[in-house]
Amino acid sequence: MRIDYLADHPEFIPTLSHWHHEEWGYLNPDHAVEHRTEELRGHTRGGIPTTVVAHADGAPLGSASLIESDMDTRPDLTPWLASVFVAPEHRGRGIGSALVMRIVDEATAQSVDILYLFTMDQERLYARLGWSILERTRYRDLSVVVMFLKLSGTPRSPSRSGEFGPP
Repeated sequence: MRIDYLADHPEFIPTLSHWHHEEWGYLNPDHAVEHRTEELRGHTRGGIPTTVVAHADGAPLGSASLIESDMDTRPDLTPWLASVFVAPEHRGRGIGSALVMRIVDEATAQSVDILYLFTMDQERLYARLGWSILERTRYRDLSVVVMFLKLSGTPRSPSRSGEFGPP
């Protein structure tokens, strides 16, 4: 498995757009798959916004993004880890954790001090990765947990080159 910038693998954008839309489309019901596709096409290499993709044997396994803002109710918090997704058939192999750590590396390289995220159901995963709870709140009629990670002193992931062990 490798983790690379999505910008270097535009062939994965249609698949990721569909995955993201199926997983979180209800949060923005007025955004069609095409909207997600255009957003992902605008993600850069090493900037904000950026998306990384885990892939093996020519197929995407999952993705994660670093974006300016993920909750319109919290514009004071920036930047955010967002859209962490691993295809169901590849879950439970550490791919999600590797994607998170790659985004942490990306944010650290940009001198970000604190990174934020929100989750409805993955609080335990992020806590294991060192994230802390900022608040429990309602967002778009859902119970969510807003979490943060202080990046100064955060350990680096295994390799900036994108190489990780087998999925």
